[in-house]
Amino acid sequence: MRKIISLASIIACFSGPIWAYADTLDNLDTVAESYQMMWNGVAIQNNEVYVSGPLWSDSKGPSVAKIGENGELKPYPSKAWNSTNSEIPLSKRFVNVNAIHKDDRGQLWIVDTGVSTFGGSVIKDAAKLVVVNLQSDKVSDVILFSPLVLKANSYVDDIRFNGDYAYLTDAGAPGLIVLNLKTKKMWRVLDNSPSTVALKNRDIFLDGKVVEVMKGQPLRVNSDPLALSPDKKWLYFAPLQGPWSKVETRYLNDFGMKDNIQNKVHSWFNLPPVGGVAMGKDGIMYFTDLAANALRTISPEGKINTLVVDPRLHWADAPVIDKGSVYLPAFQVDRIATFNEGVSRVEFPIGLYKFDLRQPK
Repeated sequence: MRKIISLASIIACFSGPIWAYADTLDNLDTVAESYQMMWNGVAIQNNEVYVSGPLWSDSKGPSVAKIGENGELKPYPSKAWNSTNSEIPLSKRFVNVNAIHKDDRGQLWIVDTGVSTFGGSVIKDAAKLVVVNLQSDKVSDVILFSPLVLKANSYVDDIRFNGDYAYLTDAGAPGLIVLNLKTKKMWRVLDNSPSTVALKNRDIFLDGKVVEVMKGQPLRVNSDPLALSPDKKWLYFAPLQGPWSKVETRYLNDFGMKDNIQNKVHSWFNLPPVGGVAMGKDGIMYFTDLAANALRTISPEGKINTLVVDPRLHWADAPVIDKGSVYLPAFQVDRIATFNEGVSRVEFPIGLYKFDLRQPK
């Protein structure tokens, strides 16, 4: 019988990782660069590349863009959606996009946090999911987040799909959000759980220093990265700093279980702070190790391999796997003025990179 570990002792129950370092492969190619847009999300459809990023990151480009053949950033799905014109209703334009994710139906889901600024409050009717048909480039649905699942300090972070359900992390007000895609009903689970709250004793180190919101206040990011097992039976999730937990999706999908899921959560793995993850069809999870500017993998058995270490991968965020390659948006968010006492240390251009998984060059 599988033992369920008490979340009160979640940290004490983690075993150390099994590290295995592969030779670094020179397979990192530049897909696109920008001196305007700071991106933390990427999606690929039929070799077309889409990127996104929150405006609070000092980005000067669109919130969501399609990259043209010459590297031009075309506002996507339209200029109006990327406008900051206050005359356009908040439900019809982006406010602060944090993630994009493609489903298996050829739709791009855009996660708009709807916050005024980093650490700000959610604006009424601004937090939403915008669904775009990638064939027609038309918005097919706009799903506003219910006031029942949003809190004043919510920051809806990322999304994954499992049949008729979607799961989202809330990095502001720690917890998970479940969305029934058929009924559009939403509910929260694991509010302020040890599995979703960022620990106070786990700092994020980059460039040899602790990332701080302001002097003496280390950055803490609650439930952030998430991934589904290939069979969709398990959801893996964590605060940005880790550690990771997992829960069976059958409990998430059951509205009647929403207040009784905490004792169904298992501790999973004690990974370092990660920018984002992507799950392979073989159950191997790809993750970006922030402190090391690295792309690594963890196998279902817990073996960790290093694929590439490169200074260009500074705060590489949400990776995406497509046709034997991993796409990596290098966000550099820790270098923005907000986290550096008002002085931007971003090293332009912002890069989008591709790592070839198939063979060394």
